[in-house]
This record gives sequence, C-alpha cells and structure tokens, in this order.
Amino acid sequence: MFKFITNKPFWVNLLVAIFLVIAILFTILQLLGTITNHGENLKVPNVLSKNTNEAIRFLESKGFDVVIQDSIYTDTAKRGIVLKQLPDPNSLVKVNRTIILTVNRFSLPLVEMPALEGKTLNFAIEILKRSHLKFGDTIFRPDFMLGSVIEQQYHGDKIPSGSKVPWGSIINLVIGSGLNNEPMLVPDFVGMTYDQVKDSLDKMGVTLGALVTDPDVTDTNMAFIWKQQPPTKNEDLQPNYIKAGQLMDLWLSTQIKLPKDTIIK
Repeated sequence: MFKFITNKPFWVNLLVAIFLVIAILFTILQLLGTITNHGENLKVPNVLSKNTNEAIRFLESKGFDVVIQDSIYTDTAKRGIVLKQLPDPNSLVKVNRTIILTVNRFSLPLVEMPALEGKTLNFAIEILKRSHLKFGDTIFRPDFMLGSVIEQQYHGDKIPSGSKVPWGSIINLVIGSGLNNEPMLVPDFVGMTYDQVKDSLDKMGVTLGALVTDPDVTDTNMAFIWKQQPPTKNEDLQPNYIKAGQLMDLWLSTQIKLPKDTIIK
C-alpha cells in the first residue's frame, strides 16, 4: 500500500491528501447540520398577555423549551399572564430554542404595613401609595392630636406597623378631631359588655383608666361592667359630667350584678 503511494508523483499525492481533507470536512459539516437542525427555523409565536400555563403548553407543542426567568407583580395587568418574552415574537430561531418568559404573579405579594401614627392625613396617604396600599376611609375621633393619624386599621381592626398585608389592601385611618371642651353627661355603662363600651369611649374621646376584673374573668371583651367611675349620678343624685380626654375606670365581672354602692332610684 505504502509502495503505491510512494511510487506516485508528489503532486498526485498532494491532490489526494487535499481531496481527503475536503471530504472529511464536508462529512463533519453535514453531521453538524443534522445534529443542530441546520436550516430548520421556527417563527417564535406571540404569547404576550396570555395565561402563563396556556402559553407554556402552546410553546412546548411548537417544539420550544420554556423557562420562566422572573415572576413579578404589577397591578396594571391581569394576574398570571406573560409580560415579556425572549426572543421577541415573530423572531426566527432554531428548533428546540429556549423561550424565556417574565410573568405576572398569580397571587398577591405581601407588603409591610408602614407606621402612620402621628403623621398628617395627606402625608399618611402618600406613604400608603408608596407602600402599594390603598387609602380607604377616615374615622374621626376626639383626640388632642388634631388632624393627625392616631390609629391605622385593616378590616376594621388596628394593625401595627411591620405587619404583612396583601398588596393593594385597603387601610382606614382614624384621625384626631381635637378635644371638645363641652362637658358630656356620663353614660350608664353598667350591664353592658366591655366590648360594647370600648367604641363608645373612643367616640367620646374618654380615655380608659383602671380596668378592674373579677378573678374568674377570662375574656375581658365579653365581661360585664358592674361598676364605673365616675358614675352617672353623684351623691346628691345630680347628673355627673365628663369631658373628652378625662379618664373612666371600669369594673368587670362574668355576670351582671349591681354595685354595692348602687343608688336606688
């Protein structure tokens, strides 16, 4: 075999070598084209604004691989839809190309409740906006902090700052309306539950002083008031008056009972 090669002129051997190299390169290129699907292109479908799960199934049915790169939230678009895709729609790409999606979250993210107590109403509303929360309603309550937030509420309950609430939650604000110096008749709370009385005290601007409970009281809110200070009438059976900002003491029991010093009318 080697004698056959050596007996040929040099230029013949050179041509044979060149031919063999070209043949080998051509074969390799053909194999690469087959492996990489050379010349087989697909147009990228437009899945923007489509439901994420439906978009993934559709792209995979067309021969694409799909990867969700990021899941963000924006309240200007429907939840669970495709916001961005890469490559762009209608681009020509090879078969099995990976399509990268950015989607809007299905569930609302949680945000931190800011501290609004002591701030003016307008400033508190601005903070709510920046925190991705919505301002609901104002509730005015007698308080020396006129025009300032004295309590922040979520679903009717006081919510402390730092608590986690869903994005876009509605927050109501209790605003101080100042103290009314006009004296008010002391209401009769005896026989009512503490839960019923709390709202009345807040509306009057009267501050709870001492809260004295019987030993068997386990649920303060459902306990009954059997004594209050100041009472509705004084020792001369004349009506007692109270002003916003003053204190009222309450005595609680599990049963409705008359105080020992009740004045029989």
